[in-house]
Amino acid sequence: MLQSSLWAAALFTGSAMAGPYPPDAVDKLAEASMSKLKDWLAKNPQLDCTVETASVRKEWSDLTETERKAYTSAVLCLMEKPGLMTAQAPGAKSRFDDYVAIHIQQTPRNHGSAFFLPWHRYYLWHYENALRTECGYTGFQPYWNWDRYAKDPVSSPLFNGNESSMGGNGAPSTYNGISIPGAPKPYDKIPAAGAGGCVTTGPFKNMSVNLGPLAPTLNIKANPRSDGLGYNPRCLRRDVNKNSAAVTTANYTLELITKNTNHYWFQTVMEGQFPQGKWGVHSGGHYTIGGDPGGDFYVSPGDPAFWLHHAMIDRVWWIWQLQDLNKRLAEISMTKTMNNFPPSANGTLDDLSGLGILAPDVKVRELMNSMGGLGGKFCFIYA
Repeated sequence: MLQSSLWAAALFTGSAMAGPYPPDAVDKLAEASMSKLKDWLAKNPQLDCTVETASVRKEWSDLTETERKAYTSAVLCLMEKPGLMTAQAPGAKSRFDDYVAIHIQQTPRNHGSAFFLPWHRYYLWHYENALRTECGYTGFQPYWNWDRYAKDPVSSPLFNGNESSMGGNGAPSTYNGISIPGAPKPYDKIPAAGAGGCVTTGPFKNMSVNLGPLAPTLNIKANPRSDGLGYNPRCLRRDVNKNSAAVTTANYTLELITKNTNHYWFQTVMEGQFPQGKWGVHSGGHYTIGGDPGGDFYVSPGDPAFWLHHAMIDRVWWIWQLQDLNKRLAEISMTKTMNNFPPSANGTLDDLSGLGILAPDVKVRELMNSMGGLGGKFCFIYA
């Protein structure tokens, strides 16, 4: 605990970590890598962005209970504000829903493609900025360190159902688990964990899921539109699943960062190699949440826990970039369409990436650097 407090204090905010979790192997790598970031910034100053002035995104359990409640209150506020996308997505009743609708629309472009990591960085930052500018949130986007809760995610500070959690597990239910197309047995199915019903505890117990489904893992009423953008109100459902969490431990994540020295293999291993029975930490985190819409590939941002999972995805990329900033701030791979379907050219740093009507297209190169990207609007680190 002393070690954890000291490294957080020295590198980031000057205050000890609030949670009971000592640093894992990935945390230690992040700590050791900060000197590389400082050295790089000394040679490549980024406008007014320094380690000292950067926003600090923290792990959920390192926030105080008051800070956690402030975050969920801001998310609930976003759910109360009228949506901007109702004309093209009738189910987008709120500003929160706007982000779900954009993800539905852009999933085929921004997964299994060159845009996966930079687009999600833009997407996450824009959501964080909406919480701050539209709902008075004064903190920054927290992340979910998968390893901390992998053995028992249901009882974790994230999903235990307290008012300072991200909401509880779903009610008991019966379903057949989650199929993983193309994977060999026994990796072709994530066993159900006994839940899957409506979430009845915590700050999101009364929220309405309005969009989708498109790729449901539960038996959900079909959307009135084939594109999933129609109005289809229902409860938030979860099956918080330690079977899926088993592939998100620090050992998996550290190996992902340290053993994949080019971008193609880093992203490929992260997203999953399903024909080889390897789910990857990206799928592992999503299906730890499970349920509806968390288990739906397209509609998953409709579960508020999505945003903490993808902050961890961005953190892992950030740590990977820190190992060789000169090279990795300019390194992407893969084609411009999901799994190259339909076939497309390789993505480049000069390709455009945007958030539909929510935010303009920018060149991918503007989304690569957390310390000065997006014309200086990006200025953040992870504690």
